Amino acid sequence: MENSLAATDKSTEKPTILVVDDTPENLLLISDLLRKYYKVKVANNGSRALAIAQANPPPDLMLLDIMMPDMDGYEVCRLLKSNPVTRNIPVVFLTAQMENHQKGLEIGAVGYLTKPVKSSLLMESIKTHLDPKADTRPGC
Repeated sequence: MENSLAATDKSTEKPTILVVDDTPENLLLISDLLRKYYKVKVANNGSRALAIAQANPPPDLMLLDIMMPDMDGYEVCRLLKSNPVTRNIPVVFLTAQMENHQKGLEIGAVGYLTKPVKSSLLMESIKTHLDPKADTRPGC
C-alpha cells in the first residue's frame, strides 16, 4: 500500500510556472489563478526572473511580460534562450501590445497572450505548452 501511495504522490507533483511582471497586481492576479493547479514562482523584473530560471529545478514554463523597466521581456527571453541551462523553458509572452509578435517568436517564445487575458485562454495555453503532445490538432 505504501508503494502505491508514493507513486501517486510523485505522479501528482505540480509543474512550476514562473510569472514575470513588474506590476504587483498582475503578479497577484495570475498567481491566484494558477496556484490551485501549479506551483507558482514570481519575479517583478528580468534579472530576478533569470536567477529563478537558473535555479534547480528550473520552472516548467515562464509567463513573461514584455514592457518592464531596466530589462524588457524580449531581452529576458533572448538571455534565457542563449543559456544552455534555461533554453528549453517555454516562454509565453503576456502583454498589452501585440505589434512585435513576430519578434518574440523569432527569439524563442512559444506564444503570446494579450492582457487582460481570459483565464480560460491562459489555462489552455499553459496546458498546451507544458505538454505539446496533448494538442494533436494539425498545425498546433
